[in-house]
Amino acid sequence: MTITTSTVEPGIVAVTVNYPPVNAIPSAGWFELADAITAAGRDMSTHVVILRAEGRGFNAGVDIKEMQNTEGFTALIDANRGCFEAFRAVYECAVPVVAAVNGFCVGGGIGLVGNADVIVASDDAKFGLPEVERGALGAATHLSRLVPQHMMRRLFFTAATVSAETLHHFGSVHEVVPRADLDEAALRVARDIASKDTRVIRAAKEALNFIDIQPVNARYRMEQGFTFELNLAGVSDEHRDAFAGTSKGEKA
Repeated sequence: MTITTSTVEPGIVAVTVNYPPVNAIPSAGWFELADAITAAGRDMSTHVVILRAEGRGFNAGVDIKEMQNTEGFTALIDANRGCFEAFRAVYECAVPVVAAVNGFCVGGGIGLVGNADVIVASDDAKFGLPEVERGALGAATHLSRLVPQHMMRRLFFTAATVSAETLHHFGSVHEVVPRADLDEAALRVARDIASKDTRVIRAAKEALNFIDIQPVNARYRMEQGFTFELNLAGVSDEHRDAFAGTSKGEKA
């Protein structure tokens, strides 16, 4: 149950998420992920970061059971702030971030890949936001970077998923490959980026963020405000209890 960083090849750093069984990251893990991505980008020997995961899927979002088995709202607040920091770290990483997506990529996973610079995916990858079924909102900002507006709204309202092939059709996923070939696919594009002058690429990353038409950090933070309203109204707890099979504060 860790976030690990390793140098795959000179200039290419992999940050790997491994929280069995489904990579639902606990609140502290989101901050660790943010720190790992930021640190990799600050290292001037890093030319590109690959964000990847071990196990059944890329990311299942936040650890809802942690929230429901914790007294008070500390875990909820930390998860929200942790997600914000992790998503921001991907977006503001000093070098390009290549997301290698296997299996499911839902909830917080959308925030990560929506802020990545390049996405490659396995042919079994599915993308979606189940937030409305958990009494929450959020990451529509990032989903709207992956699919057209009306598809984003349908996916958000219905909690449906969309395939990697569909995202490839829209150009948001660079390449779709068999799962066994996913790491190599990520390395191919990472090597291409890493071969360029990193001084130019770092300047380009900063420039592209400046001209981005979406203020992604502010928009996501605004979405989180509506989630807090649902929590204050008690709506979110009802849905999280149903998902976790326990009542708030009750030990599983």
